[in-house]
Amino acid sequence: MNRTLEYPIVSTLQYWLVNHPKILHFSWNHGGTIGSSPLFLSLTVLSYLFFTCLLSQELSRRSPLPRRLIKSIAAIYNITILTLSLTMAVGCSLSVFSYSPNFQYLICFPKSTTSTGPLFFWAYMFYLSKIVEFMDTLLIIMSNSVKRLTFLHVYHHTMVVTMCYICLSSVQSSFPMVLVTNCLVHVLMYTYYLLTSLGVRPWWKRLVTDCQLLQFWSSFGILALLLYFHFTGPGCSGIWSWCFNMCFISTLLVLFTDFHRKSYSPKIKSI
Repeated sequence: MNRTLEYPIVSTLQYWLVNHPKILHFSWNHGGTIGSSPLFLSLTVLSYLFFTCLLSQELSRRSPLPRRLIKSIAAIYNITILTLSLTMAVGCSLSVFSYSPNFQYLICFPKSTTSTGPLFFWAYMFYLSKIVEFMDTLLIIMSNSVKRLTFLHVYHHTMVVTMCYICLSSVQSSFPMVLVTNCLVHVLMYTYYLLTSLGVRPWWKRLVTDCQLLQFWSSFGILALLLYFHFTGPGCSGIWSWCFNMCFISTLLVLFTDFHRKSYSPKIKSI
């Protein structure tokens, strides 16, 4: 079912972000779509780990690049990710409104669902955007801020790409909800980074981490609801990838909670 809103601006967005032929007829084909093979995923993750290790060791022995140059590159990058995240959030939301028959569909795709159409186009864009976000690590290395290159940072980047690939390959239920919430958090986060790169220090740094933790807790609720629909109905698509996502989000919640405690605990700050 395709619903169309009558407001001119929304109708225009709906065409370009939902009903454009390239989006409307998108299909994820293993080995056919760019980045769809397990080999591509493996080489991407291994290359990221290799170059992160290599460059962090090499550039740590050299003087950092000029601060103004790094800030200029960071500003351009932050604008790019901010715009991309906002576009994905709007595109996926409009796709949900246009093609989801009911609320349960957002949480539990029928087992017969195939990875075609606007929802999966935005899932694919989300997957590719996580590879673009590897640039986060390069900016940290270029600025010679080795202390910011934590296990949490590297683990998060490698596993998010893997999670997105699994979601697409297995036609994972519930991903539209996770995609929209993650993109909205990224809009907030990269707005903060953009302002920082322009020399402004917003007061709401802690809010970014709080929203990330809230996102993880909401993901738990969504995945729990998916499990309920799966066992009380005919079943949901991609239930095996549910196990991977639950484990991954659990580890992120633990790591981000520890980061939040170390960063904002009054006792730690007073030491």
